Amino acid sequence: MFRDLAKMLSGSGPVNWDIARQVSTWIATDGQPEGNVDPIARMHVEELARVAVLHVADVTGLETSASGGIVTLRPVGRAEWTQRTLDAYRPLLEKLATSLSAATGEDPADMPDPSTDLLGGLTKVMSPVLLGMQSGFMVGHLSQRAMGQYDLPIPRPQSDELLVVPATITAFADDWSLPPDDVLLWVCLSEIAHHAVLSRPHVRARLEELLGEYVGGFQPDTGALDQRLEGLDPMNPDALQSVLGDPETLLGAMQSPGQETTRRQLDALTAAIEGYVDHALDLVGERLIGSYHSLTEALRRRRVERGDGDKFVERLFGLELGQAQYDRGSAFVDGVVDRAGEPGLARLWNSARELPTPAEVDAPGLWLERIDIPD
Repeated sequence: MFRDLAKMLSGSGPVNWDIARQVSTWIATDGQPEGNVDPIARMHVEELARVAVLHVADVTGLETSASGGIVTLRPVGRAEWTQRTLDAYRPLLEKLATSLSAATGEDPADMPDPSTDLLGGLTKVMSPVLLGMQSGFMVGHLSQRAMGQYDLPIPRPQSDELLVVPATITAFADDWSLPPDDVLLWVCLSEIAHHAVLSRPHVRARLEELLGEYVGGFQPDTGALDQRLEGLDPMNPDALQSVLGDPETLLGAMQSPGQETTRRQLDALTAAIEGYVDHALDLVGERLIGSYHSLTEALRRRRVERGDGDKFVERLFGLELGQAQYDRGSAFVDGVVDRAGEPGLARLWNSARELPTPAEVDAPGLWLERIDIPD
């Protein structure tokens, strides 16, 4: 038993990625085998993707590809979605682990040997496992609701292959009695519109900078974590799971006031992105999707729901995408269009200088005045 536990606790790096993958897959699939996506469904997604690329490029004027190539949408199961998403979020999660270690003056690579120091320095031994499990919990729960890869506007490794999850799309269509093809086309449009914006180098760089600042700004109370682990019997799997499965074990002890400024800037940028994408989808969707109004109403209601994965993301990355954020972004875009029309809105992604500040998102007239001022 000690050898098995030592093997579980060992691993290189500040996050135990083996555990993260196992936990995320188990949650994503409810512990059941998951079949491959039907080849016919793959071909159907490819057809709709070509339609979506043309229409998004037409209404936004943006290059939809990150490389100048062809954008493709790959249908995947929830298990594959979790693995690809863990890989995409890995830099942020490892930065988080590094920031926690730096705050305690510890080197994340300088971990005690679990086989010789199992009961001493328990917090140090458990940290990679704790982060691995909670990363897995977060991504696994996100997979249960994800219809594509940009449900959260977090940049991913540069690629023109985007992910969609047919099982979630079909379930959502069934729940709301919507035509599955309409929902699938909406997801294709949304994914490609997000990709067009997030592929802009300065947008991607700014988002990565803000997310990195946020996860790097934690100042954990190690005493609180020690207290939660105090008395834990490492031979009791139920006790271990109850502690490590509780996000407050890690998250409740480490929020810092210094992250608030970064979060306000992150909120403003993501609100502008979501407002812009929703506006583009309105322009395209009303002419392509027969059930568009019923579909958008169902999606608005879905946005109000917040699952466990959303709560993890809010605490870990500083991203809170509730209905208020979407309404804020919509109001900003509507305000710009009312004052300067579509040509004015098209300037939003021209350069880093045009990215709106938090105050400008709430007062679009200020944004238009500032960007008209010569450099």
